[in-house]
Amino acid sequence: MTDSNAARYPLLAIPHIQLHGTVDDMMYARFKEQLAAVPAEGPIVVSLTTLGGDPEMARAMGDSIRLLREYTGREALFLGKVAVYSAGATFMSAFPVECRFLTRNSRLMIHERSMTSTLQLSGPLHTIPPILKAKLNEIADSIRIQEEGFADLVRGSQVTLDELKKRAPDNWYIEANEARDLGLVLDVI
Repeated sequence: MTDSNAARYPLLAIPHIQLHGTVDDMMYARFKEQLAAVPAEGPIVVSLTTLGGDPEMARAMGDSIRLLREYTGREALFLGKVAVYSAGATFMSAFPVECRFLTRNSRLMIHERSMTSTLQLSGPLHTIPPILKAKLNEIADSIRIQEEGFADLVRGSQVTLDELKKRAPDNWYIEANEARDLGLVLDVI
C-alpha cells in the first residue's frame, strides 16, 4: 500500500473541469464549456496538465475563477497533474495557495515571458521615436503583467517575489514535494 494523502481530499478524485494540452483559445473554449456545466453548488475542482502556451488565455481562465469566487463565494480547487509549466503556473496563480494541489511526481515550471519581435524603422526621422516608444511601452507593460502574476503565484507562500524573479529567467523547475514545502501548493496527492 502506498503512502498517500489522497484520502484527505476526496473532492480531488473527480475534477469538474479537466484541461490538458496547450493553453490556447481551444483550451479556453473547453474551460468555459466545462465551467458552464459544473454543479450549481459546492466547491469546483479544476485539473490541468500543460507544457504551457498563451499566458493571456491562462490569465483569462484565472479571471473566470477569481470572479466566480468573488461573486458567489464558491471555493475553487486547483489540481496540477504531471506538468504545470509556464502558462499553467500562470493559471494556477489565480487560486489561493490553500486551494492548490499537485499529484505525486508532478512538476511546476516558472519562467519569464519572452518576446520575439522585429522592428521596421523607415521614414522621416521624426516618425521613428514614436515607433520605438510604442515598443518600449509594450515591453514595460508586459513586465508589469508578468510581475503581477508572479506576485499572485507566491502570495501566501514562503517564496518571495524577489526570489521568483531571480530564478525565473533560467526556467525554474519545482518538483511537487518541493512546491509543497515552499508553500506554493497546499499538498501533494
